[in-house]
Amino acid sequence: MRRPYQRAMSSTWWLHKRNYRLFMLRELTSVFIAIYLVLFLVQLVRLSQGAEAYAAFLQQLTSPGWILFHLLAFAAALYHSITWFNLLPQVMVVRRGEERVPPALIAGSNYLAWLAISVVIVWIVLRN
Repeated sequence: MRRPYQRAMSSTWWLHKRNYRLFMLRELTSVFIAIYLVLFLVQLVRLSQGAEAYAAFLQQLTSPGWILFHLLAFAAALYHSITWFNLLPQVMVVRRGEERVPPALIAGSNYLAWLAISVVIVWIVLRN
């Protein structure tokens, strides 16, 4: 019995179309988020080790490399969130009776919730 034909695919297949590149960039953002979450867990461990260990950890985070990483992680989180909110109406079909809820309403409500939560967080941080 013959094997079915499998077309050879190069490892750079995603570089040929803009949509593929944007998709791979979106997937790459998860790496920055994962590293940030590991850093957050390390921060919690240092906090549990006492004030001196935590102060030393915070001092390390003021280096230019860590500041650059935080800026990149923030940009990655923004890109990931925006692309997810734009994709959401395609993967989540909401119906009101027989009618489909407009995609702009689904995405817009998520953007509105994101803005409201961000305003609350900024208010809590700047309140002191």
